[in-house]
Amino acid sequence: MSFPKNLLIIGATGHIGTYITEQILKAQPSFNVSIFTSPATASGKADLIGELKSKGAKIITGDVTKADDVKKAYEGIDTVISAVGRNVLETQIELIRLAEESSSVKWFFPSEYGTDIEYGPESANEKPHQLKLKVRKYIRENISRLKYTYVVTGPYADMFFSLPPKAVEAGGYSVDDKKAVLVEDGEGKVGFTTMPDVGKAVVAALRHPEAAFNKALKVQSFVVTPKQILAEFEKQTGAQWQVSYTPLQTLRDAEKKAWAEGSPFATVFTLRRIWAEGGTLYEKTDNESIGLKDSELETLEDAVKRGLTVRWT
Repeated sequence: MSFPKNLLIIGATGHIGTYITEQILKAQPSFNVSIFTSPATASGKADLIGELKSKGAKIITGDVTKADDVKKAYEGIDTVISAVGRNVLETQIELIRLAEESSSVKWFFPSEYGTDIEYGPESANEKPHQLKLKVRKYIRENISRLKYTYVVTGPYADMFFSLPPKAVEAGGYSVDDKKAVLVEDGEGKVGFTTMPDVGKAVVAALRHPEAAFNKALKVQSFVVTPKQILAEFEKQTGAQWQVSYTPLQTLRDAEKKAWAEGSPFATVFTLRRIWAEGGTLYEKTDNESIGLKDSELETLEDAVKRGLTVRWT
């Protein structure tokens, strides 16, 4: 296919979807952007929907679980970008099946935008990865015409800065308390992508289909250690923070207990353990292959500056 022109975004008003949509709408040369959302979201997030419309997006309302609604939304669309949340990842299988049957849709971006679910052999057994792995398996076994791209970003720096009260052993940073909990010695490198840069990566992939088709693109804003993050927080707040350390084995034990008890923080423990074990590090990323330049990406300094005013829980 030639360069994509008519895009449909599903999940545009979600946590990462808002950042992806923002970057797509401001991209030049521009795309024709449609957003598929539910009537409940259209009314419940009316201000956000109005803002998206003012930036040129066409709003299509319907039920993502109804084939007829999806088929209608796909009319005239060449590329679908899914940013649905973790709890509904499996619904993408039907969206992908319908895209494969569509006469217009040529390219599909499943909702990935996170930890590499096929980093190594052990990845297949990680509980938080299972639904994304199921989607990839469906594509591998059932899709022949439709092109696909997985945008793998590693953790969002923005959310890593949080310190969940019920998952302190997982590590993190509390701006209000000027407190940090670091895993092991805090010297383990982690590859991050900021949330705005996730959107930039999607736009870059759209601009470079030859480098993106049928691939899992590994992209990152920067690679730093938890101690470097702490140092930047101390620099920007002009204060020394209270620091404690969690042995990696303690994190593993807390993770096991969280899953056994059905804790909503179990996924947090698993992902932070994966990151602490080096599951975000690569000899080379795909930034260059899709034209994602360092000068266009945010730095640790940028991310921490925003982290001082924007809180994630």
